[in-house]
Amino acid sequence: MKFIAEKTGTLLDILGGFMDNTSRTKLRQMLTEGRIQVDGTVEHKAKFEITEGMVIELMSRVKAHEITPPPAVKQKKIDLKVLWEDEAILVVEKPAGLLSIATDKMEIDTLHGRCVDYVRQKDEKNWCYIVHRLDRDTSGVMVFALHQRHKEYIQSQFADRAVHRTYHALIEGRPKEMKGTAKEWLVEDKNLFVKRVKSTFHGSKEAITHWEVTDTDNHTSLIQITIETGRRHQIRMAMRSLGCPVVGDELHGAESNAFNRVCLHASALEFLHPETDEPVRFASDIPFQ
Repeated sequence: MKFIAEKTGTLLDILGGFMDNTSRTKLRQMLTEGRIQVDGTVEHKAKFEITEGMVIELMSRVKAHEITPPPAVKQKKIDLKVLWEDEAILVVEKPAGLLSIATDKMEIDTLHGRCVDYVRQKDEKNWCYIVHRLDRDTSGVMVFALHQRHKEYIQSQFADRAVHRTYHALIEGRPKEMKGTAKEWLVEDKNLFVKRVKSTFHGSKEAITHWEVTDTDNHTSLIQITIETGRRHQIRMAMRSLGCPVVGDELHGAESNAFNRVCLHASALEFLHPETDEPVRFASDIPFQ
């Protein structure tokens, strides 16, 4: 719809005079939507001065969007370090202090929640499935499955102890030996506190932790750890048993906290890819070296 202005005045007034059955609120909305052109140029200002002879055109929404597409919706910035992603898995680095998944307290910010938000930026129907967990205080590599069948396959590898998990920890002091294996039986009480018990204790679970000192100055030592089992606080309990608690782990006897965190990091994860069945390995840098 086009018309030629027959007098001077503001654009809103001229539009109102020509379209006397349309409310001024609706006219302002048309301006905001970019549906009004003056002499071939889109004009948004209601107080734009019109002079006699100017050509004013009211455009359809479709035509207006072709000329001036609506601004793209700004995506929510998600605090997430992605190490790898494909159609089957999402591998990320969990920061220390963040829960892997919400507890019965229904925490809003979790790593799982961030991953779901991330994949849903591509498609609202997307989802991330929890495969395994890391303690809140532990940082490092975590894998999420993007389909139920992939979750089940990777979890079967964990159950069969076929997943190779490497950790690094900064511990207080230096163990008597440079390497060793800690085999303990652990149990959680109703408050989720972990304690060491005998193998015959009801509900106890075996925890097998292999460790090796890679660097030491006698005050602190950096150790590389592999685990056969995935028990809560397994590594932290093993280091406590050695008399060398993880730096920052006050719960298990640490007296120092130079990095303002529990210095335990899941540095690498290796398993068979759920689509190709080929071995894949993902790693992240040790944050407290």
